[in-house]
Amino acid sequence: MTQQNVQGRIMKSLGGFYYVSDPRNKGEMIECRARGAFRQQNIKPCVGDWVEVELTPQGKGYVLQVQPRKNSLVRPPLANLDQLVLVVSIADPAPNAFVLDKLIAIAEYQQIEPVIVITKCDLADPSEFAQIYRQAGFTVLETKTLAHEGIEEVMEMLRDKTSAFCGNSGAGKSTLLNAIDPRLSLDTGDISQKLGRGRHTTRHVELYELPQGGFVADTPGFSAVDLEKFQIILKDELADCFREMRQYEGQCRFRGCSHTKEAGCAVLEAVKNGEIAPSRHQSYLALYEQAKNIKEWEIGRETKGQMKL
Repeated sequence: MTQQNVQGRIMKSLGGFYYVSDPRNKGEMIECRARGAFRQQNIKPCVGDWVEVELTPQGKGYVLQVQPRKNSLVRPPLANLDQLVLVVSIADPAPNAFVLDKLIAIAEYQQIEPVIVITKCDLADPSEFAQIYRQAGFTVLETKTLAHEGIEEVMEMLRDKTSAFCGNSGAGKSTLLNAIDPRLSLDTGDISQKLGRGRHTTRHVELYELPQGGFVADTPGFSAVDLEKFQIILKDELADCFREMRQYEGQCRFRGCSHTKEAGCAVLEAVKNGEIAPSRHQSYLALYEQAKNIKEWEIGRETKGQMKL
């Protein structure tokens, strides 16, 4: 790396420009373009990437190199996440366990730690629902956002981590984000409705640094539908995306057990004994049925294991 080059993290992407943290001046950003070589290599820098920047005499820069990623999403375009915070309301609307389990599986597949935040706990008792996921080994936080209860626990969970939030419409994601930091997702729903979901909608993603340390991705208009739509998980890889099933690997009577109906299946026995929640296994079965229709040769190897546009 020459003296004219610096290394930083892409904090914002907007209109073909990348805004990279300036290691020489904390809080300052360098406005950059990407070199044309990235297009030839089918690489697109995204928010969260650690990059090498060539500086220009005008104080701007060019992204020269993207450092290896530990994970990445395509929609929203984010890299190097520590956590995916899945926001689900316990009432109004009632939680959809299948959608939540699919999002958890996607996060696990991407090696991003899923964290579940249950909202609207003043409307119904979340304890039974929360216990399903605590038993499976996940961090589950319960909030009453309007009463500002549970917000401190959420903020502590975000400390020193890079996190993105995902939640369906009505789950209270925007209200929760605004309680954490008013800069995040202001009027997200209104903006999404006004702009629509068409091809001309600006995809603006930005990392905000939190006062207690850590970063949260502001992703206007990002919903669970986006995350579900662009992920491919093959059937042979699905069991590893249900962490409570991993401990039974190799214990089934037959090699290559699908954990769906085979005799001598250790996973089915664990469900019967209450060691795996029936609802979680039902979600696994539904996802397995979907995955059976995916042929590996039908998808390019470049799309397998990652989000795709």
